[in-house]
Amino acid sequence: MIAGTGSVAWGLGPDGREARCGGWGHLLGDEGSGYWMAREGVRHTLRNFNLGRDPDALAESLMRACSVTGPVQFISLFHSPEAGRRYWASKAGVVFDAALQGSSAAAEIIAAASRHLAGLAADTARLLGIPGPVVVGGGLAMHQPLLQDRLKQDLERAGLTDIRFLRRDPVHGAGYLAAGDGLRG
Repeated sequence: MIAGTGSVAWGLGPDGREARCGGWGHLLGDEGSGYWMAREGVRHTLRNFNLGRDPDALAESLMRACSVTGPVQFISLFHSPEAGRRYWASKAGVVFDAALQGSSAAAEIIAAASRHLAGLAADTARLLGIPGPVVVGGGLAMHQPLLQDRLKQDLERAGLTDIRFLRRDPVHGAGYLAAGDGLRG
């Protein structure tokens, strides 16, 4: 599974069959991704504005990180060409920081992201009839301990207990493969 700017799960069964769940891109899905998490934070902030509530810790952190002061600026920024999916994915860290500061809204976004990601992995494993392992990569999943802890719990609840978080970006495997290590003839 990859959880970074986007999200996808892909698997290979012992019979050579492949299955893929998610990976539809930010407009159709990518639930649990960095983009999705930041978007959910923005939506939370906008709902609070609609209800006439003062900005909570998550809203204040996002507005500060995005240099906006209100809903009209937030909406404009979100739809601007300058703030594409990578821009918003880079703001997922704000959600994690807010959760660490006690924001219940941020904690719920992280919990929902974990449930979505675990669902992708569980669906992929179910399609292939395999128990795992689940190898988790992508910048978000590799570098956010709060997400790792939740994801491990959600995957185990789904019956997937062999969970491996990559410690290095997958691109480092290219050198390994190019050197002929690990290739099967």
